[in-house]
Amino acid sequence: EAREQDDEEELEIEREARELDAEEAEIEAEAAEEARRSAREDVAPFHLPAEADEFAGDGDDSEDEGGMGASDSLVPPAVLKERIQDVVEVLADFKNRRTDGRSRADYMDRLAEDLCEYYGYIRELADMFLQMFSPAECVEFMEASDQSRPLVIRTNTLKTRRKDLAQALIKRGVHLDPLASWSKVGLKILESQVPIGATPEYLGGHYMIQAASSMCPVIALEPQPGERVLDMAAAPGGKTSYVAQLMKNSGTIVANDLKRDRLKSTVANLHRLGVQNAVVCAYNGKEFPKVMGNFDRVLLDAPCSGLGIIARDQSVKIQRTIKDIQKMGHLQRELLLAAIDSVNEKSKTGGVIVYSTCSVSVEENERVVEYALANRCVRLLPTGLDHGKPGFTRYQALRFHPSMSKTRRFYPHVHNMDGFYVAKFQKYAAGSPADAAAKEEEEKGTVVEEEDSDYDSDEKESTRRRRKRKEEAMRKKNAANAMAAVDGEVEEEVDSDEEEEEESGMGMEEDDESEEEEEEEPARKPVKAAKKGKKGAAVEAKVKSNVFEVSGGALKKASWDDVDKIADGASEKKAAATKKGTKKAAIDAKPVKAKGKAVAPTKKKSLHKAMADQEERPFGGAKKAKQKGQKKAKKL
Repeated sequence: EAREQDDEEELEIEREARELDAEEAEIEAEAAEEARRSAREDVAPFHLPAEADEFAGDGDDSEDEGGMGASDSLVPPAVLKERIQDVVEVLADFKNRRTDGRSRADYMDRLAEDLCEYYGYIRELADMFLQMFSPAECVEFMEASDQSRPLVIRTNTLKTRRKDLAQALIKRGVHLDPLASWSKVGLKILESQVPIGATPEYLGGHYMIQAASSMCPVIALEPQPGERVLDMAAAPGGKTSYVAQLMKNSGTIVANDLKRDRLKSTVANLHRLGVQNAVVCAYNGKEFPKVMGNFDRVLLDAPCSGLGIIARDQSVKIQRTIKDIQKMGHLQRELLLAAIDSVNEKSKTGGVIVYSTCSVSVEENERVVEYALANRCVRLLPTGLDHGKPGFTRYQALRFHPSMSKTRRFYPHVHNMDGFYVAKFQKYAAGSPADAAAKEEEEKGTVVEEEDSDYDSDEKESTRRRRKRKEEAMRKKNAANAMAAVDGEVEEEVDSDEEEEEESGMGMEEDDESEEEEEEEPARKPVKAAKKGKKGAAVEAKVKSNVFEVSGGALKKASWDDVDKIADGASEKKAAATKKGTKKAAIDAKPVKAKGKAVAPTKKKSLHKAMADQEERPFGGAKKAKQKGQKKAKKL
């Protein structure tokens, strides 16, 4: 009764509000229940149908809960799209949502077939992309590759500024935005009421239509004014003109391309953009090092399979095979080695090579770079590009150099630009690493040998000088000993001569006969020593140029070199004494002949006695003494 009384007292507006609140609570409860039911369905296993269930002969819906049913050729695109999404979700949580008795390979095979059917790829390429990306990312990549990229233009700073160009195009009804923070010259065209390739600004060379991805290799190259730069695959000239723009029309650019027909557009674009430092030529890039070299920097945008620009060329989906990709990889290896050989490793400002492709395959990118690292003396440098994903350091069973992370990959589904790859090298030596190591070892061995030979020569020279000093000291010592011995012998011989002359002429006759015998002997003979008389040793010597030489205290044989040296010394002494003009000094230096024997200079007393005897019978004394002796003998 009380509640009924309260209801009667409740106002109508209050009753309506209460009813609305009840309705809202009921709706919320239903929504919560629906959410719980959906959550249970999301984690429910996804049932992959049997092969027999996939081929229903009539048009009835034979699909089960998983959505698998009709033959691939009869499945509408919408059903294929839904099936692809379902399989991707199962593979993302395979443990909880897989069908019992079905392996992951079964789901991957189903996904590959659906992708080929929906996006139009051949099975080889679909399998390759599924190995490179996760299932979800592979679907995103294929979806992005079917969408066109934004139109991008590059401002030619040789003729205008980006701000001025943007204002001029906006006046012509062009909607545009700056490309990105990493580019100071790029503009992204959103909408245009006029053809972008036919505006007066385009014809005047104020901008170049160029994809955003193709600007990245030039930014990584970082050409400097005044350098020598080679663009090995230059056509149609977009990158070449950008290089000239960064070099401010200074230095030299060689724009090369194999096909002469493509060089026509290259020359036209260079003239239109006002490039004045470029030379255009047509040579095979593999043979280019034989044509010219010593470049500071080389840009190689190598020909490739085009797996990154499928949005511009849909024929790649069905025309490119794994075998074609491998052939491209072989050509790219040869071109990259030729590009490295064209660079001067001693360049003070460069020695840089940039390699790029418009492909996302590992065969054309990381494997080519790894081949260059193994066969040339190069190292990888950071590209200087903040955007882009790092290159692969591992891919399936392959393991690459850790520095491969310095390279950059660009994807259409991640960066909204064409698929691209950029690697930057620096050359530090000529040839291969094996040749450089062998040369280094050879240089080290040469240095060691030179040091050893220098040590040996120094040792021999020091030994030679030491031996020479010892010989000189020994010679001086022997000469001093010989001189002392001769002084004593001369005094004894002079005294003995006086005594013999007084005693008898017979002794004089014997001396004269011995003197004659000595004069008949040859002038050059070795010095001999013998013991004579009661007073000890007597020295015998022969004369060479009126100079006497004794071999020393040991009384050994003297060499003729020593005799020549003593003779030269005696001559110098005699000349010095003669110059002084004193007879006494001349006598001291002059060799004395006593009793027909050549002797060395002696003491002053002995010299005076010898000179007195020499003056009494200077040259004929021996003959007169002989005659006197004969007369005494007759008398007797």
